[in-house]
Amino acid sequence: MGFGGVAQAANKDPNHEVTKEASALPNDGSRSVEPSDDLPPAELDVVVVTATKRETNLQSTPISISVMGAKMLAERKVQSLLDLSDGGLPSLRVATFEARQSALTIGIRGIVPLDANQPAREQGVGVYIDGVYLGRQHGLNAGLFDIERVEVLKGPQGTLFGRNTEGGAVSIVSKAPTGVYGGRFSGGFGNIGSYNASFHVDLDEWNNLSIKLDGIVQNQDAITKNPLQGEAGFGLFRREGLRVAARWRPSDQITNDIAYDVASDRNTPFYSQLLNYNPNNCLSGGTNLAPLPIPAGSTCVTPGTDFVGSQGTVRKLLPDVVVNGKKLMRTADIGVPQKESTDDTFGISNTLKWRVSSELELRSITAWRGVDVQQYDNSGGAHRIPVVNLTATCTQTSPCPFARYSNADLKQRQFSQEFQAVGTLGQFDYVAGLYYFTEKVSDDATTPNSMGAIAIVDQGVVTGATYRPIAFCTGPSNPKLGAAVNGCSIDRASTVTSRSYAAFSQVTWNPSEALHITLGGRYTTDEKKGRLLFSRNLNYDDPANAAAVARNGYKPLDKTWTRFNPLVIVAYDLGDQIHAYAKYATGYRAGGASSRTSNYQSFNPEDVKSYEVGFKADFWDRRARANIAVYTMDRKGSQVDLSTVQPTATGNFNNLVTFNAPGTTKINGVEADLTFRPIEGLTLNASYAYTDFDIPLVPVTYQEFTSAGVATGKFTTVNQKFYIVFTPRNAASLAVDYESPIGSSNASIKYHLDANYSEATQTFDQFDTKNDESLIVNGRISLTGISLGRGDQELSFGLWSRNLLDEHYVYRRDPSNSLPSVQTNAVTGVPNIVRVANNGNIMGDYGNFNMPRTFGIDATFKF
Repeated sequence: MGFGGVAQAANKDPNHEVTKEASALPNDGSRSVEPSDDLPPAELDVVVVTATKRETNLQSTPISISVMGAKMLAERKVQSLLDLSDGGLPSLRVATFEARQSALTIGIRGIVPLDANQPAREQGVGVYIDGVYLGRQHGLNAGLFDIERVEVLKGPQGTLFGRNTEGGAVSIVSKAPTGVYGGRFSGGFGNIGSYNASFHVDLDEWNNLSIKLDGIVQNQDAITKNPLQGEAGFGLFRREGLRVAARWRPSDQITNDIAYDVASDRNTPFYSQLLNYNPNNCLSGGTNLAPLPIPAGSTCVTPGTDFVGSQGTVRKLLPDVVVNGKKLMRTADIGVPQKESTDDTFGISNTLKWRVSSELELRSITAWRGVDVQQYDNSGGAHRIPVVNLTATCTQTSPCPFARYSNADLKQRQFSQEFQAVGTLGQFDYVAGLYYFTEKVSDDATTPNSMGAIAIVDQGVVTGATYRPIAFCTGPSNPKLGAAVNGCSIDRASTVTSRSYAAFSQVTWNPSEALHITLGGRYTTDEKKGRLLFSRNLNYDDPANAAAVARNGYKPLDKTWTRFNPLVIVAYDLGDQIHAYAKYATGYRAGGASSRTSNYQSFNPEDVKSYEVGFKADFWDRRARANIAVYTMDRKGSQVDLSTVQPTATGNFNNLVTFNAPGTTKINGVEADLTFRPIEGLTLNASYAYTDFDIPLVPVTYQEFTSAGVATGKFTTVNQKFYIVFTPRNAASLAVDYESPIGSSNASIKYHLDANYSEATQTFDQFDTKNDESLIVNGRISLTGISLGRGDQELSFGLWSRNLLDEHYVYRRDPSNSLPSVQTNAVTGVPNIVRVANNGNIMGDYGNFNMPRTFGIDATFKF
């Protein structure tokens, strides 16, 4: 399997399989991960995974899985999950939310939510740390501690992992305390002001108690400078974290692991550049009573609309605004206020394992976690709406406002409890369990304009402009809201409580040495209760606003959903090292409500049925390994997002409606991984993922309203095409690793090079507009195992680079500022205003570029 960097000396039977006794135990990281001594020199390592809640050999596990072990993570300089966005695992797609680096969008096999940033919306791929589910995408980009491996489980995992794993799961496994004194210190520095340091220390076991300490510091300065003095630049991060883990083993049958971690991430968004100007050649001019006709074949038509004309003026860009769609700008064109966002994560977990007998182990996983967020995003500056109409009226006393500053707070707390019974009875391997999860999330947001344009006028003619910050958020504080929004007009605020209850079981029958039949099922009940507190500065809790709230069509969220998710796998061992399987699995993503709508628009779960066949083989005396999976998925109730305009009692605003698309979305794909070790020390890896999808046309209806928010009865309905975001049709990765010993010592020199390709993808559900294709190359040269002559003390050095070729590509392209908007306010004399486009806020596509080339040197002292 490509990237299978964890070797396990779990047993030494002739087939190098994991023994049945070992398979009943969790992989806790306490055992050696070096190749066993009796393996041929060039033989590939055995990779152990816990995807089935028990230790199994990756090759004989009938699931499509990719693994990155500790060594591979180090070779690729992976410090956080965002570093996996380069495509090193082609089926795994990772991207940042525009406003903040630390809120990640994670997708597998075309299951990628556009905006899981909302408190009442769920992810489609579950992220787990040591068996504990993380309820929010916020804080996912915190620095990684001492990681044993990252398992990427592809396809629905609804039976053993539960809701919100319809695309798969990312399982992060930490290194457990060893009870033997030792550890390592690492540190390094690089370009763009980067530096990092970490310590990982194991203490000697005392009274059956072993303790491990981990600490990390990671820093990178801004990659795009902010010209406004005293304000933060764009793309910086400062991460800190501490983890304390303890293992208590009062007997050979009982192991109790408890861990506490706390981390802080200070960051700013990547700069959002203006990539072009009026790329659709929209026309200027026209009045409400005489709209300009849409030219035949014009691209100045918003998807899902049926415009018959347009009106409004496409304004000139502000002076000093730079249009650059080719390369990352290292200095912003116009400086804007920009604070560092903060993501504070913390949690405590306890895992108790009691081996009752050789046939049964009981486990309990208890966890409490939380995340606190303050978001400050002014990444777009003058590159996104509002568009300034620069005239002589833009004066020093009355500057024309721009630079939408998106400020938001989020507070999340979660508790989970899972009980498992894992064991073997004769020909049957079984897992059974109960699960409970509860989460409370509250958020708020505001989008004040932060800059003002002041026209330079010469004899009545505007010849240029100057810019200065303008006062915002000057109102009184609200004790119910967070620090980032206080004093501002509140765009939205909401709170939601979620609870999930589940019972699950999975049994594998082994009627012969070759045949394995697995049946599983999970029954889940999900409850969500949520409400809006504010929408466009209307306080929904104020009785005086009851009539206005009712006119908005507001309904609190109070829904319960139940699901049964079955699983069937038939696996057959064609030989000692050749395995094939056929798998049927289901999964679902819970429903919710959009806090970005004034009526708190609710939506239902989406469900996936997956059909998969796979082939896994080791051959050429286990010097080569090939894993192939082919699948097709039917997704019903697809949760898609539509950015539109909604009338309210206080005006119209752009909002994001999440709803369930009718029909069945088809997702088909192929995944292939090849590992080849032709000679001792040389390992070649190749991985490929093909994904094809089709969402049936979705009817979208726009209604016309009066300025008071009353429907006029006029509307237009158009069938619209939607897309799955951040999902390339073709993606591939190649890697070469070579290790050569130095003399007769343990020292060696290592070379690593990887290249990762991704085809261009859509970045918004409702737009066919794509980002750029990418090819990212990473490399590392290291000298390891230098003995210091004092016991086990060793020193290692490394020289690394990410994006070695300094490729620049747009990973997120937003066309919403380059297309005309839908008008919904009725105008006298116009038959149906929703069919007339408004060009008043057209500017151009804006987007975010990837990280430029980074490089540095690091060292590790092991003792």
